[in-house]
Amino acid sequence: MADHDPPGAGPGHHPRPDAGTDDARAVAFAGGTAKATAQQAAAGAGTASDTAPVSGGRRRLRFGRSSGHGLFRRRRPIREPGKPSRAGRNLPAAIGVGAGLLIPVLVGLFFFPIVFVGIVTLFGAFGVWETCRALELRRIRVPLVPTMAGTLVLPFSAYLGGAEGLAAAAVFSVLGLFLWRALDPAPDAAKSLMAGTFAVLWVPFMLSFAMLLMRAEGGFLVIATLLLLVVANDTFGYLIGAFFGKHAMAPKISPKKSWEGFGGSIGGALVVGGLCAVFLMGQPLWIGLVLAVAIVASATAGDLAESMIKRELGVKDMGTILPGHGGVMDRLDSIVLASPMAYLLSATLVPGLL
Repeated sequence: MADHDPPGAGPGHHPRPDAGTDDARAVAFAGGTAKATAQQAAAGAGTASDTAPVSGGRRRLRFGRSSGHGLFRRRRPIREPGKPSRAGRNLPAAIGVGAGLLIPVLVGLFFFPIVFVGIVTLFGAFGVWETCRALELRRIRVPLVPTMAGTLVLPFSAYLGGAEGLAAAAVFSVLGLFLWRALDPAPDAAKSLMAGTFAVLWVPFMLSFAMLLMRAEGGFLVIATLLLLVVANDTFGYLIGAFFGKHAMAPKISPKKSWEGFGGSIGGALVVGGLCAVFLMGQPLWIGLVLAVAIVASATAGDLAESMIKRELGVKDMGTILPGHGGVMDRLDSIVLASPMAYLLSATLVPGLL
């Protein structure tokens, strides 16, 4: 088989004398261009951090800082301001709102008892309203007028009339619910009555046990200890659970609540309870330790109970009025069961208090 001639070769083709020179120049020019392109690419890579395009900047903002080198470079996400933390809470907002709520409560507790009762009553009214609104998602309509009336009456009855006044107010509140529904019948009356009774007994009735403590001499110190223990329970449980929590307490009810966080709550509350018992209430150390464990257990039970109710109703928070917390009921859930526990322990462990 004949050899193939290069393109343009043939009988009538006469090569130019400087053809080889032109070919060499073309090769040199191509090599120089490739080299310049490589140098420009290397220079661009070296100054990418200073002259990155807009798309690269957006990508860095999206994925965060990088660690490692080469193919093993790994992006670390950066949490944007205002975004919930690992435990699902906007921590700066939660701290600010918590301090803003705690300060007037403590001022009323130590200096203006009747103002403190009014603040607790207001919180209870917001909590009941949020509960009634959440129940409506399941088409359970609570008689709002008698329910709110009982909510406003119960704390003041406990403060002014003691245990007898609280019992009488609770009975009349439930009777008022039944009477209201009898005079104003509605579909699913049984569900409505049970829901109204539950709302009254869950929030204002339980909170009223703290008002019974207000009547005792030095009872406001027990309430202050109760509030500090609830704060310690939430704070230490949040910190330990967020960083070390691995074993969920009740994954079907509250997946983010862990046994490690519960241990942190116990440890922090023991310190706070011991200090409050010795320096605030003037009681033996062991009373503060017992009170701390009991308050943490009851506060955790109240938190889990509200989580179970929210999961049953299909809501994440009871409300949105408190930034970083959710609703008022999301803050009262720990106190509603801790208040009767503090009253019970004070009546049995502290002689002569009640």
